[in-house]
Amino acid sequence: MKQLLIEVEDDIAAKLEAVAPGRSRRRSEFVRMAIWRALWALEEEATAEAYQRQPDSAGEAYLDPSTWEARSRAPRKPRR
Repeated sequence: MKQLLIEVEDDIAAKLEAVAPGRSRRRSEFVRMAIWRALWALEEEATAEAYQRQPDSAGEAYLDPSTWEARSRAPRKPRR
């Protein structure tokens, strides 16, 4: 893993200390998750914008309903 050194405002540091104290070793995981969520949100926004620029048409979508239907099972032979 790569280590990062960041600076935050005092009020943000106080809020972070309240939810993820440094001595409990939860802070790093909290910050990693926050960064992951922010990056994921950016990817989602980019995907949404791409679909707005070039939406799928009904003709381009392929759907085979049989792949979603439960397969019927062959009847079993009775046990003797």
